[in-house]
Amino acid sequence: MSHSQGVRSPGARRSRVIRVSTGEKVFSVINHLIFIALGLSTIFPFINLIAKSLSSEAAVVSGMVTVYPIDMQFGTYKYVASNDLFLHAFFVSVTVTVVGSLVALAMTTLAAYPLSKPRLRGRKFFILVYLFTMLFSGGLIPTYLLMHKLHLINTMPVLILPFLINVYNMLIVKNYFESLPESLEESAKMDGASNLTILFRIMLPLSMPVLATIGLFYAVTFWNDYFTSLIYINSADLKPLQLYLKELFVTSTDTFMRTNVDASLNVSPQSIQAASIILATIPIIVVYPFLQKYFVKGVLVGSVKG
Repeated sequence: MSHSQGVRSPGARRSRVIRVSTGEKVFSVINHLIFIALGLSTIFPFINLIAKSLSSEAAVVSGMVTVYPIDMQFGTYKYVASNDLFLHAFFVSVTVTVVGSLVALAMTTLAAYPLSKPRLRGRKFFILVYLFTMLFSGGLIPTYLLMHKLHLINTMPVLILPFLINVYNMLIVKNYFESLPESLEESAKMDGASNLTILFRIMLPLSMPVLATIGLFYAVTFWNDYFTSLIYINSADLKPLQLYLKELFVTSTDTFMRTNVDASLNVSPQSIQAASIILATIPIIVVYPFLQKYFVKGVLVGSVKG
């Protein structure tokens, strides 16, 4: 037998067609249908809100609006964008989200880095303390009394301090640090670098995927937080956007239209509520695409080592 007959060429091997069984085809089709249905069920409420926010008062009140606007108008967005209460609540939420995310990310990193080093004395004890807080908490009343004793009620720090360290996020960052080569740290120490220098000049630049992922987790938490402001904030000057939306929805229709909306505008309370929700969602939607590329690498690499 000749060499050409006994050995198949690479091209011949590549030309082989992988046969897919009927069961696998049915399974693939069912999977696609399920995910399409889940996607539509997720995006439909958002599309409905956009349609309501752009439809006329008569169309919204009559229940005619589904997935596309009827008698399109932009009065709702004009009203919401010029509403001082909305703008002030939006500013409070942006401030809390930006400051809180940066501080929480710094605190999480400073806690995760030493815990990733086996040479840390009492390492297992500190990890158990953190894990204990994931299972048990002091409760709402003791926490409120603590905040009151610290004179944090009706202050902006009370919206940030309870979320400074999320143990789950800290463990992800810790595991990511553990996955980095020890030789990098050893080489830096031989050159005389301190622990802080190693952390800020070597470890953090290499940890951008997990830091971007955890940073977005914190940003979403701060932006969507409603319960904390409901409990600790009474001052109108410190109400974040989520608390403003809550009050917007619980206000009766007649009272809302009489006290807040110009009668010349062809808008309904439902349209204003929908437009407010859309504008409140935009910041996270804008930030997400820039950080999405870090998600898989950041979370998976940070969750491999236990």
